Formats: sequence, C-alpha cells, structure tokens
Amino acid sequence: MLTFKVLSALALAMAAKALPNAAAPAHGKPALPSKSPNYWFSFGDSYTQTGFDPTGVLPSVGNPLGNPPYPGWTSTGGENWVDYVATKYNKSVLLTYNYAYGGAVINETLVTPWQPGLKHLTDQVAQFLEGAGPKKGGEKWTGVNSLFSVFIGINDIGNSWYLEGDRDAFAEVLLDNYFQLVQKLYDIGGRSFLFVLVPPIDRSPMMAAYGPESQAGEKKVLAGFNSRLINRVELFGKSNSGVKTYIYDSVAQYNEILDNPTKYGFKDALSYGPDPDEFWGNDYHPSSYAHKFFGERVAQVLSQTIF
Repeated sequence: MLTFKVLSALALAMAAKALPNAAAPAHGKPALPSKSPNYWFSFGDSYTQTGFDPTGVLPSVGNPLGNPPYPGWTSTGGENWVDYVATKYNKSVLLTYNYAYGGAVINETLVTPWQPGLKHLTDQVAQFLEGAGPKKGGEKWTGVNSLFSVFIGINDIGNSWYLEGDRDAFAEVLLDNYFQLVQKLYDIGGRSFLFVLVPPIDRSPMMAAYGPESQAGEKKVLAGFNSRLINRVELFGKSNSGVKTYIYDSVAQYNEILDNPTKYGFKDALSYGPDPDEFWGNDYHPSSYAHKFFGERVAQVLSQTIF
C-alpha cells in the first residue's frame, strides 16, 4: 500500500501532510519508536555528503555515522541536514550509511560531471548493493527498520539546464535512470523512501552573479524536473507493494527562508560565509546554520514514522 506524504512551508504542523488519494496512518498516530537501532541509507551529492567510506568504520550505537569523525566532510565544514537528523532530530538511534558524494549526478553518461572520478548515484547504489545491502558488514536492516533517502539532481540540472534540446524530455530520461536505481533498492528489501526535491539553486549567490536571465532559465528547468519527480514518486509507490514514500519539499522551505531571511536569523538572502547569520556557507551551498532548519523539517516529514 502506498503512503505518500509531502511537507511544505505552508504546512508547518508536526505531522506530514497527506496528498490527495494517499493512505494516512491510522487515526493519525505516530509510529512508536523502536528500542533497537534503525538504519538509514542515504544517497546524494554535496548537499548531503559527510564523506562516509563503506570500507571504513561502520555506524554503531555510539557512532551513528561511522566514519569520518563527526560532522564529517561536508560542503561547508559544519553539520549538515544528515548530521542533524542522524544525531538530533529523530526518535531512535539511526545507523546512518551516507553514500552521498560531492559533485554527483544521477548517471555520468547522461550529464557530464564537473570532474572525473566522482561517485554518482549509479555508483552509490552499487556500493550499497555490494556491501550493506546483502548485510556483509553484519547489518540487521529489514524493510521495517530501514529508511532510504535520495537527494540528487542539483548537479544534473546545474550542468545541463542551459543546453539545447527539450529540457522536459531530458528530465524524463534522468528520472528513468533515477527510478531504475530506486527500484533496485526496493527489490533488495527497501520499503520506506524519503525523496528530496531539488532546491532553488537558481537563488544561490553563484547563480545570482550570472544575472536574472540565467536564474530564470534554471528556475524553469528545476520546476519541470521537480514536478516530474513528484509524479514518479507517486507512480513508484503505486507500482510496488508495501512502499511508504515521503517527500521533503526543499523548494518551499528554501524559498520561505530566503524570502524572509531575518525571520530565521539570517541577515539577507545572498551573503555567504562562516557566520551564524549567513544562509549560504559559500556561493553554492547552504551554511550549517541553514542545514539545521532543513534537518528539523525532515524530522517533521518523518514524524509519523519510527525514525
């Protein structure tokens, strides 16, 4: 049965908002937290990476992110949303296998990455299927106690939005590849999936420097990709029994904060640096202080789960 949830900036209640025709938890009661550790398998790019090496120290109760030392190798040096959810905004110990890798695209045969030698979504899923998937490290994950999250597309859009051709048709090609990989995660036993919309990177300081025409062009392509991603998530849920899917609407939250930066403790929508009053940590990545809000929102999206 499909459970399909989205949380946007317009729905700030602690429970996730159920989409039309979706099955909601019985009586709206949250699932009881587990006394045993749960598992989180995370895939993505620099907005998600912590530098986890699956051949290194693995996650444990006292060290839920495994390696490297906390908070890991993140895009701006401090904690990111994965760190916050794994260690603070959760209901249970979350043994977090974060395969995300900076610069990743869905499939490098479709979009040229900024440099060779990166681990893309295809590679990340392969790493999982070769290790923790078949439980080679002694993992005890099941369809009940595991969460799979995918936050990918920033580099796919950023490296291709300006190219010739039908961008909407290309989004479908990207998403075909995306969900072929997600299907592999389902086939090996994954049942709870968190999908993250591509945030409005058109509003980053880097894109602002290119000017409003470039920002508008990228924004249009982003919107087309995200609308199709939502449709694909719904189709994935309907096509696979026992699946529960959740969407973190990063677009709504980023826009809410960037439209009202001082309300959230930031001095403006474009400054970047290491200070607590800056939303952006550098010209393309949010600061650790912004990621704290993202982690809180993800916890709201998952509020009816055991995680």
